[in-house]
Amino acid sequence: MSRSREGAGIPPPLLVPAALGVAFLVLPLVGLLVRTPWSSLGRQLTAPGVGEALRLSIVSASLATLLSLLLGVPLAWVLARSRIRGRSVLRALVTVPLVLPPVVGGVALFLVLGRQGIVGSWLDEAFGVTIPFTTTAVVLAETFVAMPFLVVSVEGALRAADARFEDVAATLGADRWTTFRRVTLPLVAPGVAAGAVLCWARALGEFGATITFAGNFPGTTQTMPLAVYLALQRDPEAAIVLSLVLLAVSLATLLLLRDRWLGRAQG
Repeated sequence: MSRSREGAGIPPPLLVPAALGVAFLVLPLVGLLVRTPWSSLGRQLTAPGVGEALRLSIVSASLATLLSLLLGVPLAWVLARSRIRGRSVLRALVTVPLVLPPVVGGVALFLVLGRQGIVGSWLDEAFGVTIPFTTTAVVLAETFVAMPFLVVSVEGALRAADARFEDVAATLGADRWTTFRRVTLPLVAPGVAAGAVLCWARALGEFGATITFAGNFPGTTQTMPLAVYLALQRDPEAAIVLSLVLLAVSLATLLLLRDRWLGRAQG
């Protein structure tokens, strides 16, 4: 049966739009590679602004991923395994950033954590802490946008995991926390890893919420996407080189997730 399916030709009504879809998605990437100034690539990559933006992007995306792991894994467990009321509403609220325009997310963060915000005004008055337009604001903006990717991935892994192992641990006297650490977490480790990679890649490419909530200050809040935006107005070749770096990171992310998406049994 599988051989007959593999041998069957692609229906012509599907072939043409599929080919157009591939061309639409791939040609811009090919154009980026063709227009890359390869002769000056090294000089562009070693420019001071590029190094600062790349360092800040990697550090902030890594911190956002760590924060997402600390908050998102327990949240995913609540959504997948608890029986609390309103889980569907909670799930919808948690996944809103997936479809919310990032700029709107930045505005929302500003209204909560800004100096006149709901929480930000208290932080300013009580501790003299101002979050917007700082590196901390970059991390928070990236976490807000990227954490739902991790939550969705881990929740799916928890739902697919065999709960009987947890039941056995409970019958042997393990409490809920021990069962989570020693049984549940190892079972869903691949899902957590995949979610963390997706979260990191999304945080690395975040633009809208970052520029709205953190601004675009070199060395402090200017990440790679913001540097691309700024370079496109002053030095198009530098913008192409920065875009190429982000493209390479995206491709590497897809390769890391290849086995999880396609399955190792195929081939």
